[in-house]
Amino acid sequence: MINRNLIRIRIVQIVYAWYQNSNNNLKNAEKELLQGFQKSYDLYFYLLLLMVKITDLYEERVEMKKNKFLPTEEDLNPNTHLIENKFIKQLRTNKTLNKYLSERPMSWDENETFVKNLLDTILGSEEYKNYTGNVSPTYADDKDFWRKIFKQYIYLNDELDDILEDESIFWNDDVETVETFVLKTIKQFSEQNGDNQPLLPMFKDEEDKQFALKLLDETILNEKKYRELIEKHTQKWDFDRIAFMDMIIMQVAVAELYTCESIPTSVTLNEFIDIAKSYSTPKSGTFVNGILDAIANEAKKEHIILKN
Repeated sequence: MINRNLIRIRIVQIVYAWYQNSNNNLKNAEKELLQGFQKSYDLYFYLLLLMVKITDLYEERVEMKKNKFLPTEEDLNPNTHLIENKFIKQLRTNKTLNKYLSERPMSWDENETFVKNLLDTILGSEEYKNYTGNVSPTYADDKDFWRKIFKQYIYLNDELDDILEDESIFWNDDVETVETFVLKTIKQFSEQNGDNQPLLPMFKDEEDKQFALKLLDETILNEKKYRELIEKHTQKWDFDRIAFMDMIIMQVAVAELYTCESIPTSVTLNEFIDIAKSYSTPKSGTFVNGILDAIANEAKKEHIILKN
């Protein structure tokens, strides 16, 4: 689930913090990096739990209406498609989800107002109207309903983004990517898997985790070498006035260029140019592109980088 895009962003942030801290320790930086990945993985489970919480609140609302002093016919005979949703029932009993929550407890209780408002939005939606109009929804119908709801009302929800930013400093940069993985998870659910349905692992494989640690170590341990390369190719610029974030981004990018032989040069350049556009100045993308391209071309000519 932690893809290489997230890995690169997190390393840029860790290296940036490294130079702000006078008491640096590489092991602590590695520990902070892995902690950040753990928090990203927490967010994945937190968003899965949100769908269960929405369902719970609806069920509580249905029971309250039934127990009113003068319940209406609708109160006594509510539509229970949402409560009986087979995808949510499967998610609720998922062994991996429940094991994770037992080890790292989390709850939406402090943000119940947001969840209630989100429930109201869902109940008033066209998607819900169409769903409840289906007399006997299948498992596929139940799953597709939540895929549509998540994509339409949870994915890129500004209010949700604000809540998550307040919950954890690690989540601000992760939320959009993690939400796409929740959508992928919904799509992958199969009724036949029952409560043994696999969820996404933290890393695709051990190689990605080692890539992260190696890139962090190389960036910090070879600072002098990589900064000299950058300075050499910024002779037309006042080196001391280059945006600090640009310098960090280029340092991490050069570390990847020089040490990760399996990653094509074009991939490295494109990824870090995008990071510069998002995390530095408006002109940083063009600037970083020019410098990294010059460094990469020289390294190829001198046979220092032996890859495409």
